[in-house]
Amino acid sequence: MPQLGESIAEATVVNVLVPVGDHVQTDQDIIEVETSKATMNITSPCPGRMERFLAKPGTSYPVGAVLGYLEASPEDATRLGLDLDSSADDGGDESEFDLSRRELAGASHKGVQPTVRGLPVPANAEGASYMSPRMKARMMELGLHAADLAGLPGSGAAGRVTIQDFERFIANLERHKLTQASPMRVAVADAMRRSWTRPLATVALPVCFDPLLNHRKMCDPKPGPALYALRALALALAENSTPAGRLIGNKIVHPTAIDIGFAVEAEEGVLVPVIRSAEKTPLKDLVKRYDELIKLAHERKLPTDVTGGSIATVTNFGTFGLTWATPIPLPEQTLVLGMGAARPVPAWDTSKAQFVPAMEANLTLSFDHRVLDGGAAGRLLARVAHLLSSPDKL
Repeated sequence: MPQLGESIAEATVVNVLVPVGDHVQTDQDIIEVETSKATMNITSPCPGRMERFLAKPGTSYPVGAVLGYLEASPEDATRLGLDLDSSADDGGDESEFDLSRRELAGASHKGVQPTVRGLPVPANAEGASYMSPRMKARMMELGLHAADLAGLPGSGAAGRVTIQDFERFIANLERHKLTQASPMRVAVADAMRRSWTRPLATVALPVCFDPLLNHRKMCDPKPGPALYALRALALALAENSTPAGRLIGNKIVHPTAIDIGFAVEAEEGVLVPVIRSAEKTPLKDLVKRYDELIKLAHERKLPTDVTGGSIATVTNFGTFGLTWATPIPLPEQTLVLGMGAARPVPAWDTSKAQFVPAMEANLTLSFDHRVLDGGAAGRLLARVAHLLSSPDKL
């Protein structure tokens, strides 16, 4: 199993693409795998004949695990650094390569941990502190978190969840329909659990969207509403990136680049493609790239260079008809900017001294309260709203 991207520790085999005995060429796709972020193919390192596969579809394997064997020529084996130790005698002593190969093959049976791009999230995190060591060990054995037991009432002293409560809960689950969560669903769940350990807060501001909607009508191709917000947030953070800093210990870690992600709903979860240095490219030049990334996200084929490492995320929950929401920033981020659905409202026109119809939408900014206070968050949101009022300058 190759390293398929930064902080990707494992992948699930989806399909074996060539039968045993077939001859393959260099870089020919031989195994399809799925990580927490995308589906991709593993290719042959050299020409040869497929000898056998160890990998089984539906099973996850860590990086470095042996997935199968390819019969290669001695020249190709030498070129790839996989030639056997010729000093090993015929008496059966294993070469150094044989030993490492056997050890790697055994690695496929070890437990693996889902990851979130740029930040590993352990699958065997301990339960809440009030749970007994026996309870924690049992939860670790089953790969459960304390959050999984949020609805379980305890019968012990002071509401403590006993091991008997836990085993009854597990036994009762078997009476329900159970389906296996996808790797992406597990990764999203673990990311949100990690995010929720921080004190999060949200501020909001109603914004007139008439300038944005009028500007969009004149554009071809038309920018997505979230792209306007992404560009405005990038410009605001380029002026002052401190609000996007992260608190690590007693230090604020400031961002080195204005890389902004945007949420895309995909099957069984949400993917976050990233536009790098978003403050440096005008809105009109971002539209094509933005549309391409949405298409790749829907296909679960985002390349690794457009995932992870962003300092904030933009999410357009207005696409679901929602006018208000409190999105949760990713674990490695401090900020998430949300955009609600625009709707007609009466707005006071001072020049006409009367109410006139206007399209208005709520902008929300959810943030890590350890890094930002309400005032700083409010000023950042107001600056984003001001930039959106002049979309031709984005």
